[in-house]
Amino acid sequence: MTLWLDAQLPPALARWINDQELGLAAIPIRDIRLRDASDHEIFFKASLADAMVMTKDRDFIKLLSTLIKAIELLEDGETWVEIRQSDHGN
Repeated sequence: MTLWLDAQLPPALARWINDQELGLAAIPIRDIRLRDASDHEIFFKASLADAMVMTKDRDFIKLLSTLIKAIELLEDGETWVEIRQSDHGN
C-alpha cells in the first residue's frame, strides 16, 4: 500500500514509516513533484495511483465529504452535480 505524505508533514516521517516494515511505501508528495499542487490535484492523482494521503489539512476532509455528497445525489437520480472549489474557506 502506498501512503503519500502531504507537504506539511516532514519527509523524515516517511523514512520512519518505511523503517517500521508495515508493508507501507510512504512517499512525501514533494518527492513526486506535487508539493505545490492543489488539494484537488493531489486527491485526484492519489486516487489514480491507488494511494492514501496522510495530511494535517482539513481541506481534504471537506473535499472528501463534498465528493461523497455528490455521489449520493447522483445515485439518487440527480442528473447533474457541479463541484466548485471555493477560495473563501467555506
